[in-house]
Amino acid sequence: MNKVFLLIGGNMGNRLQNLHQAVSLLSAACGPVIQQSAVYETAAWGKTDQAAFMNQALLLTTSLSARELITTILSVEEKMGRRRLERFGPRLIDIDIIFYNDDIIDEPNLTVPHPELQNRRFVLEPLNEIAPSFVHPVLHKTVAELLLECKDELEVKKVQSSKF
Repeated sequence: MNKVFLLIGGNMGNRLQNLHQAVSLLSAACGPVIQQSAVYETAAWGKTDQAAFMNQALLLTTSLSARELITTILSVEEKMGRRRLERFGPRLIDIDIIFYNDDIIDEPNLTVPHPELQNRRFVLEPLNEIAPSFVHPVLHKTVAELLLECKDELEVKKVQSSKF
């Protein structure tokens, strides 16, 4: 089984309900979610004139290949009503593969580890909660080390504890 870290988030509609729905759909379509972080709220990153996001890190196990997984994730996003209208724009749900095992993948529409994770506190805070000692396969630093070095100053505020 493959171990996959995902970040889910969104800033439209009932944000918390959308995260719960994403976890359910991902578990059914991809494999069991075996760990999840607390839910965190963060101001929008990239395009700042929009509502705050809620984000959560997940660890799931899957028999899907990385390519099959991204296809399934995009299908889950679409099923939840995601429309890709503008880069960094508002969205009901966003699901990103952060790590897929310790694989390094650079293919069209699939880059793993996520190429910007070390620059985004809203990714690192929840990820650090469930995987502080996981070593980034390219940067050779733990998630905890990446969080300590992160220059992103956006506040990341815990709003709901983990269910695990």
